[in-house]
Amino acid sequence: MDREYFCPAKPTSCFLKLDFIIESPLRIFNIELGITDINDNAPHFRRDRVELDVSESATPGERFSLPNAVDPDVGINTIKTYKLSVSEHFTIEIQTGSDGTQYADLVLTKSLDREDKGVHNLILTAVDGGLPVRSGTANIIVRVQDTNDNPPRFDKQTYTINMTENSPIGTSVIRLNATDIDEGLNSEIVYSFTLYTSEKTQDVFDLNPKTGEITVKGTIDYEDLKFYEMHIEAKDKGTHPLLGQCKVVVHITDMNDNYPEITIQSVKNTVNENIPVGSVIALVDISDRDTGDNGKVSLSIYRPMPFVLNESSDRPMQYRLIVSEPLDRESVPEYDIMLVVTDAGTPPLSDNETITVHLLDVNDNSPQFPLSFYTIRVIENNAPGDLLSSLTAFDPDLHENQYLVYFILEKEIANTSMSMLFSINPENGNLYALKTFDYEIEKDFLFHIEARDSGSPPLSSNVTVHIIIVDQNDNAPVIVSPWRAHGSVVEEKIPRSTDKGSLVAKVIALDTDSVHNSRITYQFLQVSDATLFSLDQYNGEIRTMRMFSYRDQRHHRLVVVAKDNGDPALSATVTIKLSTMETAVKAYSDMTEVPLEYDIFSDLNLYLVIGLGSVSFLLLITILVTIVLKCQKPKSSKAAPPCRNSVISERNSTIADSTLVSNDAYWYSLFLAETRKGKLVVRQPLPKGSRYIVSSIPRGTGLTETSDSAASTLQVPDATLFSLDQYNGEIRTMRMFSYRDQRHHRLVVVAKDNGDPALSATVTIKLSTVETAVKAYSDMTEVPLEYDIFSDLNLYLVIGLGSVSFLLLITILVTIVLKCQKPKSMKAARPCRNSVISERNSTIADSTLVSNDAYWYSLFLAETRKGKLVVRQPLPKGSRYIVSSIPRGTGLTETSDSAASTLQVRAQMHLI
Repeated sequence: MDREYFCPAKPTSCFLKLDFIIESPLRIFNIELGITDINDNAPHFRRDRVELDVSESATPGERFSLPNAVDPDVGINTIKTYKLSVSEHFTIEIQTGSDGTQYADLVLTKSLDREDKGVHNLILTAVDGGLPVRSGTANIIVRVQDTNDNPPRFDKQTYTINMTENSPIGTSVIRLNATDIDEGLNSEIVYSFTLYTSEKTQDVFDLNPKTGEITVKGTIDYEDLKFYEMHIEAKDKGTHPLLGQCKVVVHITDMNDNYPEITIQSVKNTVNENIPVGSVIALVDISDRDTGDNGKVSLSIYRPMPFVLNESSDRPMQYRLIVSEPLDRESVPEYDIMLVVTDAGTPPLSDNETITVHLLDVNDNSPQFPLSFYTIRVIENNAPGDLLSSLTAFDPDLHENQYLVYFILEKEIANTSMSMLFSINPENGNLYALKTFDYEIEKDFLFHIEARDSGSPPLSSNVTVHIIIVDQNDNAPVIVSPWRAHGSVVEEKIPRSTDKGSLVAKVIALDTDSVHNSRITYQFLQVSDATLFSLDQYNGEIRTMRMFSYRDQRHHRLVVVAKDNGDPALSATVTIKLSTMETAVKAYSDMTEVPLEYDIFSDLNLYLVIGLGSVSFLLLITILVTIVLKCQKPKSSKAAPPCRNSVISERNSTIADSTLVSNDAYWYSLFLAETRKGKLVVRQPLPKGSRYIVSSIPRGTGLTETSDSAASTLQVPDATLFSLDQYNGEIRTMRMFSYRDQRHHRLVVVAKDNGDPALSATVTIKLSTVETAVKAYSDMTEVPLEYDIFSDLNLYLVIGLGSVSFLLLITILVTIVLKCQKPKSMKAARPCRNSVISERNSTIADSTLVSNDAYWYSLFLAETRKGKLVVRQPLPKGSRYIVSSIPRGTGLTETSDSAASTLQVRAQMHLI
C-alpha cells in the first residue's frame, strides 16, 4: 500500500475509508484505515538541470533562487536539508518557508570573471531525514554572462608592408586581426579607418569592416606617393563599445610603369622646299615620371629622313629638330617625322609623336620632254592646219610653276621663218602645219621647240624636232628623151643596113618623186613588128633584134609607155616614128646611129676636130706672119692679152670659164651631173692621179643646199682679187688680173653648218693663170650641152666649124689688109671667147658635139629633175668624146634660175 498514492495531498495523517459489506446478513461497516508513512521516497528536484545566467559584473553576496526539491514522504522522512558542491564563487543558504518547506538560495561569494571561467557546474543535493537517509541531486549550471569589459586588441601597433606600384585592383595588402576576449556582441569587432587616414589613401585602399582585410581598390602610383599610411580602429558591438587602434604603413616599390612623354614646344608644319640645311623645324622636350634607370630617356627619329635631332646644351631633356639634307618637294611632298622616346627600364617603355612637315613648291624644275629628239613624218600634200604631233613636256612643280607655254624657236630657212610653216598651241603643245608641203621642194625641216613654265623666274627647256616629208606618188614620169614638142611625135631615121643589136633609140623618162616612186620601167604599148625591135624595161633602149630585110616596112610606129613604181602607178607615153633609109655613105650612117656616150667623143670626131682646128690655126698664123712681114710695121702688133680664168691642160688644150678638165686616159668613174634649180652635183670619187681643176663655181653648182647651212669662208692670198658668196659658194674675181698678181693662187674654202657645235669641211683650190694666144674661145663656155642630140649633128658640126673657120679667116685677112693700108699699124684683135682650135688647125663651132665612132658604145642617160643633168654610167677605156659646152636652157627641162655651165673632158686625146 502506498501512502503517497492514496494521499497525494501529502497530509500529515493518511486515512483510508472503506465500506465493508457482509451479505449474510447484509450488513455495511464503515472502516477508516490509517496509513503510516515510511521513508520509501527519495527527494528529487523537479528539474534535474538548472541553468543560471549570472553577469560577471554581479557583486559578491548577490543571491540567486534555486529550485527546491520535493519528497512525497512526510514527517521526518521529508527533506531535511540541502547541500552544494564545493565552489569558491558560490554557496547556498537554506530558508524555510511558512509551510515548513525548505528553500535553498545560491549566494555569490566571489566576483565572477567570464574570461577566467565562463561556466560553473554545481551540484545541489537535497537530503531527507528518514532512515535510511535518502537524497536527490540537481545540476546547477551557472553561466557567467559576459560584460563588455575588454576592448579589442591588435597583434601589433604598427604594420609595415612593401608593395609594388600598379598592383591590380583587389590585391590583398594585409588581413588585420584584432581580438576581444569578451563574447557575444562584446566580442564582435568592426574595422574602420580613423580620421587620421587621408582621403587619397582611402581612395586607393579598401578595408573590409568585418574581416579587417585591406585590399587595393585604386591605382597605386609610385610617382604620386612613395608610401601610404593608414590608421585602423577595431570596435566591438557592446552596449558601450570599446575599441582598439593600429597603424598600417605601405611602402611603394617603383616599377617602369610610366611611358616617356614627348612635348612639342614649337613646330613649323609648312616650309619651302628650298629651306636651308640647318634650319630648325621644331623644339621638343622629353620626360619620364619614373626614377632611376626607369626615368632615363632618349629621343630618336623612327626611320632615316633628311632631319636630325640635336640635344640642347642648356636643357638636357630638350632637342631641336634640324634639316640635315636639301629637301625636294617633287621627290617627297611631305614628311611624317615620327619621334620615338625610350626609357632605360626593364622592359623599356617607349612613346612616339609624329610631326608632319608640308613642303611648299618653288620653281626649281625646268620642263622636261619625254624625248630629246622628235622625228615626225608628214605625208606631202597635207592640208594646212593638220595636226602633226603633240609635244607635251612635264614639269613636276605645282601651280603656276607647272603651267607650261610652248614656243617655236625662230629660225629662217630660205628666208622663210619657221612660224610661217608651223604653229604650236602654246597651251598643250599640239604642232600644226600651216602650209601644204611638197616632197619635191622641201624634204625635211629641223627646228627647236621650247617649253617654258610660269614660275618666277621662269625655267625652260627645248627639244629638237625633225619634220620629214614623206613622198607620195603625185608626179607622173616625164619623157625627156627623145625630145619632142608637147603632143608631137618623134621621128627617127636609121639605115636599113643596121646590124642586129644596134641601138635604134633610147627613151628616158624622169620622175621627181622619191627613189622608190621614181623607179621607172619601160614597155611597148604598141609596136609594128614585135620580131624586129626589143625594149629594155629598165634603161629604155630600143634595139634591133635582127637585120632589116626587103620584106620589112620602111616606116615603123613604136609607142613606149614609162611607168613609175608608185601605188597607184603613173605613166607617160612617147610615140616614135622610125624610118629606114638607104645610104651610100657608110661613115655618115654609122655616125648617125651611134648614140652619145657619157662625156667623150669617138676617135673619128676627135681627129676631125683636131684636124680642122690645126689646119685653121696654121693657116691663120701663116697669113698673119706673111702680112706682117709685108707691111713692115715699125712695131709688131701687140699680143692678145691673156684671157681670165683659163686653164691649159698638159696637151695645151684650153678650157674656158666654168670648165672641168681631165688628162686621164679615160674617165675612171661616173661623172654624175644633176642640175636642180641650177645646182651641179658630182657624186662619185675620182681615181688617184687624175687632175681636175675647177676654175669657178656658178650659182647652182655644188652639193645640195640645206636650210641650216652656215656661211662659207675663204682664205685667199689676195683679198682684193677674189670674193666668195657666203650663201651660194660662188668664187668670183673682183678685178682684172695684172702683171703684179701672182701666177699661182691657193684658195681654202670652209663650209660650216649651223649646228651647236658647228661642223665644217674644207676644200683647197690651187688656181694658176697662164698666157695664151688662142683666140676666140670664151664664147664656147656660154653654150650648154644639149640633153639629147642626134647622130647627124656630127655632120653639122663639121660644116659649122669649117664655115666659122673660113669666115674667121676671111675676116682677119680683110681686116689686116685694110689696116696695112693705114699709116699706123693696127693692134691685133683681142682674142674672142668661146672658140676652140685643135692641134690639127680645125675649128669646131660653139654648142656642138662631134663623134666619129661607128656607134655609141653605151647608154647616154640624161635625166632632168627640175633642171638637173645626171650622167650615171662610166665609159670604157679608149672611148673618145668631146663635149664642148652644155647650154643651161637646152635640153628637156628649162628652169627659171638656170645658169650656163660648161664641161669639157679629154680622155687619151688632145682637147683644145
